[in-house]
Amino acid sequence: MAILTQNMAESLLIAGLVVLVIEVLVLGFSTFFLFFLGIGLISTGLIFFAGAVEQTAIAALVSVSLISSVAAIILWQPLKKMQNTVEDKQVNSDIIGYRFRLEEALAENSVIVHQYSGISWKISSDQPIALGVEVEVLAVSVGKMKVKRVEEIK
Repeated sequence: MAILTQNMAESLLIAGLVVLVIEVLVLGFSTFFLFFLGIGLISTGLIFFAGAVEQTAIAALVSVSLISSVAAIILWQPLKKMQNTVEDKQVNSDIIGYRFRLEEALAENSVIVHQYSGISWKISSDQPIALGVEVEVLAVSVGKMKVKRVEEIK
């Protein structure tokens, strides 16, 4: 414990880096609490290292608390907005291009169920397709396949 108090600036810097590494690498930047704490620890370590404040446990606690709180107030909304940004990616799947014959007729913009690889897939199409017609999968999403007649694909 004496080593930590004698080298408080360095201890705070190391603790801040460890907390940030845990936040980013282990938790995937999903909780902001450790990020704000890391900012407070590193900033306090730098302030202590510069000699601007006396290196005591009370000063460290107050400084980390204040800096973490101010960082949270300032950065909360921008980080929350960044976290809520979602990229709409097209799924790349080996199921795209899979061909099969419909076991029942498929009406336009309706859904039927097809068993493939042990999964019940919801099959849809923009056009009506008759029973027994060969179709090819054009797009895949979770539990859904969008298909088209094979003749129309050429």
